[in-house]
Amino acid sequence: MDQLTCMRSFVRVADLHSFTRAADALGVSRAVVSTHVAELEQHLRCQLFHRTTRRVGLTTDGAEYLVRCQRILAELEAADEVLRRTRLSVQGRLRVDVPVVFGRSLLIPALPKFTARYPDLQLEVQFNDRVIDLIAEEVDLVVRVGPVREPHLIARRIVTTRLLTCASPEYLRAHGVPAEPEDLRRHKLVGHLGSGDRRPHKWRFQRGTVRKQLSLPFNVAFNSIEAQIMAAIRGAGIVHAMDLVVAEGLAAGKLEAVLREWSAPGAPISIVSRSALRDSPKIRVFADFAAELLRQYRQRVDTLLVSAP
Repeated sequence: MDQLTCMRSFVRVADLHSFTRAADALGVSRAVVSTHVAELEQHLRCQLFHRTTRRVGLTTDGAEYLVRCQRILAELEAADEVLRRTRLSVQGRLRVDVPVVFGRSLLIPALPKFTARYPDLQLEVQFNDRVIDLIAEEVDLVVRVGPVREPHLIARRIVTTRLLTCASPEYLRAHGVPAEPEDLRRHKLVGHLGSGDRRPHKWRFQRGTVRKQLSLPFNVAFNSIEAQIMAAIRGAGIVHAMDLVVAEGLAAGKLEAVLREWSAPGAPISIVSRSALRDSPKIRVFADFAAELLRQYRQRVDTLLVSAP
């Protein structure tokens, strides 16, 4: 039973006091309206109408149910109208900047549904892993990893990350599994060079209240997180990165986590826009879309890490 359709038929019969006139108003046959009301009565296990040859009247139960149905259908119509107005106002160009892994793994697969929902929106997306100046580069919205300190920006923190240490199964079989962070000095390591950095990032570890930050010798370092992970998957060495970034490799068995008890808090991920655009419908709908992608992925990663050996 499609309860909302049945409720609409019931309300129209109650308003017009006639199954025939209700059917005409709804553009369906009288038999269809009668079926809808009968299904609703069977579902509710009560009679909604007194039926005579001359008139259709509400029972006591029917009158009480009518009030609630009218309220529900009015709320539904209001919700539909809000969405219709939003769709009509979501138009024009929107320039966004996202991290490479987020864009490739999450954004691209979900884009067809988003663009179909907002056909008048011209979306321009750039992928990179550096922190950009939204005003200088004329970008409307970014998905940013790390703190947001610019006062002219609005940041909406979506998820937090953790730092995991991983390597390919082949590498670990050949070189052994480190038991403590200091053991990493005897391994091949794949580092990451941040935007403008001349040296790879230090690796951070935490077990309970014990925290360590190590400057380690790297065999190779990349300015691309995606390249860093790909190198580790191919056996180049051990990598230290955000859980959201290595999740695919872990799920596929291409990476294995080591030093799990030393996992440290990572950077937050936020949706960031210029304060001047705070009330823009196109900013709002894309921000909600990106935030939901991140939350869903956060849940999948948490499930994966709990179930992984």
